[in-house]
Amino acid sequence: MDRRIRPPLKWAGGKRWLVKQIEHLWKPYEKRNYRFVEPLCGGLAVTLGLMPRLALLNDINSHLINFYLQLKRGLKADLPMQFDKGIYYDYRDRFNGLVKTGKWKTPEAALLFYYLNHSGYNGLCRFNQQGYFNVPVGEYKQVTYMKEFDQYRFAFDKWEFSCEDFEKLTVNANDFVYVDPPYDVEFRQYSEAGFDWKDQVRLAKWIAERTDHRVPVVISNQATERIVKLYSDMGFKLEFLDAPRMISCKGDRTRAKEVLATKGI
Repeated sequence: MDRRIRPPLKWAGGKRWLVKQIEHLWKPYEKRNYRFVEPLCGGLAVTLGLMPRLALLNDINSHLINFYLQLKRGLKADLPMQFDKGIYYDYRDRFNGLVKTGKWKTPEAALLFYYLNHSGYNGLCRFNQQGYFNVPVGEYKQVTYMKEFDQYRFAFDKWEFSCEDFEKLTVNANDFVYVDPPYDVEFRQYSEAGFDWKDQVRLAKWIAERTDHRVPVVISNQATERIVKLYSDMGFKLEFLDAPRMISCKGDRTRAKEVLATKGI
């Protein structure tokens, strides 16, 4: 029986297309009851594609993790949802009002986040330096919103979610780590903190240190010249793939070059 579930959110750079390649690497460890760890879990495309029994899923985007935690607790889709530009900006103001008053760890904030994600421009998730969601409304004829989220409550039952910097995570000997950082491109403001080149280097070093303790790791990223050099210099095995370009402000759907870097496998 196929237990895989579609991701509940739209997500820039989602790796649903990469599930088969990662599944091939993950299967031997799944049989040994390893835990699947995503330090930058994003839209959960890979984790939901693999459906591991145990998982540690972390992201620095606090609103994303609040949404997942609310799903795990049995979030009810009781917010009126229809695609309308006026409603969108009302809901965006309402969401940012919850952020301003410190009430963002709530079911209401999670539902508003879901609505904004599905109704905003190209499904982008972007915050300004004050921490307010600032994506403009999308250009859609209609949008289909979920009427219930029960499938995620059951799927997330044995999965742990956390919101902290990846270096603070405890990775054990029986963990399999998959990392998909924001692409090494100009737009990286998926959270208030952002993710720049220093973070790319810091992540690669942290991952390489995990392999010193025989933890199997996989990284996917856009194959820019400096990303390829970074992973290569750290002893990763590199495989190059053609990735679909899912979100582009210019409508460009040219396939991007992706690198799949592995170590300790």
